[in-house]
Amino acid sequence: MPHVRRRLLVQIDAPPEAVHAAAVSALGVATDDDGWFVGQLFDHDSPGSTLRLRAEPAADGSAVWLEGGSSIEVPYFGWLVRFVVWVVARRVLKDWAVRLRAAVAGDPVPPARHHRTLIPASFTADEAMRIAVLAAVGAVAYFGGSLFTQMGDPVARSFHESDSALSFAFTLARIGVVMTLVAAALADRYGRRRLIIIGLVGICVANAIAAAAPSWEVFTGAQVLARGFSNGTLVITAIAVIEDAPERARAFAISLLGLALGIGFGCAVALLPVADLGADGWRVPFALSALSIVLIASIARGLRETRRFTQLVVRPSLRARLLEPFDRRYGGRFLLLGLIAFFINAFSAPSSQLTNRYLTGTHDFSNSQVALLRGVTTGAPGIVGVLMAGRIAESRGRRPVIIVGLLVATVFQAAFFLGSGALLWIAPMVSVVASAFAGIGVGTTSGELFPTESRSSSNGFLLIAGIAGAAVGLLLAPEIKTTMGGLGPAIAVLGVAPLIAAFFLVPRLPETRARNLDEISPSEV
Repeated sequence: MPHVRRRLLVQIDAPPEAVHAAAVSALGVATDDDGWFVGQLFDHDSPGSTLRLRAEPAADGSAVWLEGGSSIEVPYFGWLVRFVVWVVARRVLKDWAVRLRAAVAGDPVPPARHHRTLIPASFTADEAMRIAVLAAVGAVAYFGGSLFTQMGDPVARSFHESDSALSFAFTLARIGVVMTLVAAALADRYGRRRLIIIGLVGICVANAIAAAAPSWEVFTGAQVLARGFSNGTLVITAIAVIEDAPERARAFAISLLGLALGIGFGCAVALLPVADLGADGWRVPFALSALSIVLIASIARGLRETRRFTQLVVRPSLRARLLEPFDRRYGGRFLLLGLIAFFINAFSAPSSQLTNRYLTGTHDFSNSQVALLRGVTTGAPGIVGVLMAGRIAESRGRRPVIIVGLLVATVFQAAFFLGSGALLWIAPMVSVVASAFAGIGVGTTSGELFPTESRSSSNGFLLIAGIAGAAVGLLLAPEIKTTMGGLGPAIAVLGVAPLIAAFFLVPRLPETRARNLDEISPSEV
């Protein structure tokens, strides 16, 4: 029986026998053992969706019960799938009623409408399971990797460190990108699954060290490791999502991963008030990240190697893989994406990582008030932005989504750092939605433009470009804050960087919408 069921009762001016005959001949249903007529609720490539139909005698002809549901099993995020099916099934059943009435009356039966809401293509049960497990990986990894961003200010205050020391620590933590590149290259040689599991364990161990750190130096060293493991895990996870997603739903699948990352980020933000409980309150969230190691066994059981990597004839030379992003065929793509990553991160890194410091230092927010603002402005808006971005990137293309997202996000985020009052609440909401568009577009394109044998290592190199931009932004913002009149204006002026990317670089990227992955970046093995 379906786990999700919706029912609709309609009246049709015909005897039950005529209704059943029309349903069988025109709608493709078949009788089952308990007297119901059964078919697919959505369409024939949607596994687990079920339509059940039965007509009973009534005064005006027949009372027809239409029942729809789904029995597909999705680990970790089954609650979300059940909610979506529950919402959509009502509209689908109404469509079935219209088609059934036309069949009974002998009129032309309208074709089935595709009530996918935000879903552009069907996922098989195996694809849904794979994406769900990878999304769970993303949530755990992003939670562990974003704690320093959220807790950096209270940690620095606990150890009596300055703005410059905090900004330098944020920059230093990015040295972990070397680990990311190594992990990405190894994932192209040994597979995605193994490196993802190693990365999750590494995040937990590093944050356990951070939770018990006796000094600022030990804490920063632990976060170098945590950031390296987190970035490596997230890069490989995004690649695995692209490789296991249906051909017409890669951007949408990345948006589902983005939704999971939002859950991880939301957990980190929600724990900010813990830092107000005492000088060492910040240690609790890092300890919770360390304890997430208990989830890894469950994740490992459901995590599978991607089908594309499994089918790949592994190239014997690791060096050839590492250099492939720079060859004649893919070098131009890599240069464009690397510059885009550099310019975006030159603004987004200080914008995100120094926000808490800006709010507490400039606007006298407490950690609890920061958590409230960030929760309100990033929670629901972030979910809406991520889901809309995935759907629109599939229908309208990656490039327009990236360009519009960058322009809107940059303008409103700069306004946040220059404003006060209500603008502190309104600007981030708009910026978060627009940032989701840019992030989903860039993240999908970065994975699509390289072949399977070098897809992970290519994105590892692109991460280095992004880290370089982030380091420039994080070091520059504190240095120019006196000249610019404060930390807020200093961060806002860095917004010129993503505008350069939007106007001059993104339009030169190949458009990948509605193209098969093997056509976009054929394997050269």
